[in-house]
Amino acid sequence: MAHTKQAKKRIRTDAKRALRNKAKRSAMKTHMKRVLKAVESGDKALAEKELMLAQKRIDKAAKSRVIHPNNAARKVALLARRVAQMS
Repeated sequence: MAHTKQAKKRIRTDAKRALRNKAKRSAMKTHMKRVLKAVESGDKALAEKELMLAQKRIDKAAKSRVIHPNNAARKVALLARRVAQMS
């Protein structure tokens, strides 16, 4: 357990940041699932719309270092490829 005032504050701020990061990661995953669901249903217009929203969430997560930028690029590329393969 922390003893100093600074260490106790650090625990509180870390908990807040962890909660914020968890929310960002969860929102990102939700939007990714929406894209994949739209691709699965065959609705290209919806898939493209959802891809834009998902890309925005993924880029924001990478910008705030919730995920690594290379990981973000890989996720966006995967989703874009799935949408582009739709006929």
